[in-house]
Amino acid sequence: MKYGIAIFPSKKIQDFANSYRKRYDPHYALITPHVTLKEGFEIADDQVDDVAKDLVQVAKQTKPFSINISKVSTFSPVTNTIYLKIDPNESLTSLHNQLNKVEATPEKDTFQFVPHITIAQKLSDDEYSDVYGSLRMMDVSFEDLVDRFQLLYQLDNGSWTVYETFRLGEE
Repeated sequence: MKYGIAIFPSKKIQDFANSYRKRYDPHYALITPHVTLKEGFEIADDQVDDVAKDLVQVAKQTKPFSINISKVSTFSPVTNTIYLKIDPNESLTSLHNQLNKVEATPEKDTFQFVPHITIAQKLSDDEYSDVYGSLRMMDVSFEDLVDRFQLLYQLDNGSWTVYETFRLGEE
């Protein structure tokens, strides 16, 4: 089964992201706005409990921390994806690195870790230019407390659902 690890931001940030996602993100119905900590990976069903035990340890060793979102950015020219950029954050990078050490999950990511919340993707070149042209001028400023992360699994219809939530810094 396919699993992934993500942070779900506050409702305020999710509402803001969804105001664009419902129109510009074909994955809108598959998963709520999130920060991907560990991209999708395949593990056998009998391994998920071991992975969850390791994630409990990572969560215990990580104190809650804040993230800041300061602008709209893009992965262009690689893809026509537009996202809310999360400012560089040592705690977030450290959490990502710890998750890469969890046994039974891939150690290497397909892409470099760029913390973000996608708000538009798979746009035509013209649509991308129009949407990004207007969004990049917006004044975006959010601060959010990260005090948990989730292990997700993918259903047959492509949607993602929470398998387990891990609270940071808790015994």
